[in-house]
Amino acid sequence: MELTLSTRTAEPFEIIAVGGEIDVYTAPRLRESIVSAIDAGHRRLIVDVEQVEFLDSTGLGVLVGALKRVRADGGSLDIVCTHERILKIFEITGLDKVFGLHATVEAAVQSHR
Repeated sequence: MELTLSTRTAEPFEIIAVGGEIDVYTAPRLRESIVSAIDAGHRRLIVDVEQVEFLDSTGLGVLVGALKRVRADGGSLDIVCTHERILKIFEITGLDKVFGLHATVEAAVQSHR
């Protein structure tokens, strides 16, 4: 399945919506999108994975790397996800304690108010 990426700004957040599969083949495109947002000066990121059907360790690595980069500059990276299968990956790896996991983009935004 193809990876889809779209970005939009809801100040002060940059929202990256991802769809399809995040795996060893598509993760570099996600990394590029996140790095572009960071390079453009965005430090508050929300990655919406509601349309993601598969996430592997490579994809998790991209998200963790991005989190480290924005946190180093006092920023944040939150994840929007309600799919049990994907949430279980965050739980098994312990990353549910590292990322802010939210049901909606609005909930992610509100968590920083």
